[in-house]
Amino acid sequence: MSRSNDSLLYEKILRKDKQALEDLYDKYEKILFSFLYKMTEDRDLSEEALQEVFLKIWRGKGHYTEDKGKFSSWLFTMARNTAIDIIRKKEKGPVPVDEIQPAASLESSAEEQTEWKEERMKVHSAVSKLSEDQKGIIDLIYFKGFTQQKISKSCNIPLGTVKSRARLALRNLRKFLDAAEGREKA
Repeated sequence: MSRSNDSLLYEKILRKDKQALEDLYDKYEKILFSFLYKMTEDRDLSEEALQEVFLKIWRGKGHYTEDKGKFSSWLFTMARNTAIDIIRKKEKGPVPVDEIQPAASLESSAEEQTEWKEERMKVHSAVSKLSEDQKGIIDLIYFKGFTQQKISKSCNIPLGTVKSRARLALRNLRKFLDAAEGREKA
């Protein structure tokens, strides 16, 4: 069995190859951010979690090996756990004064909200183009946090089928999102 491109990129990152980190970030940034935002409903927290995930990868924390399953599944699990950790830390204490946004920054946050709504609409549109099987798999894995093994058992579907549907769904999402980006830039 050949090694995945993601696994090879990850190995290069462990050797401190900055281009490999940029390539991995470019590949997963949008879908990971969407996943984190769906989970947290907080743009800043989602961005913080996203940055933390890629810092952990760069620092070699939470080491990935192919026996842990597909790289993307491991990555989304790390993102989910990172977001949960950040939420727990924020719930522990009061917000420091220097983190409180002044009123002037609210104008830019309205612009950011508009941008986020547009991105969210693109993702929603891309997901709506998936087959029902693919939508279901994406929902269970990335929004509800189910493992592929749990989906296989609870839905009485072979694990290989779950994996191939997830892989195909992600490939199609990327294709639909890339097409949407291409139309927007034109």
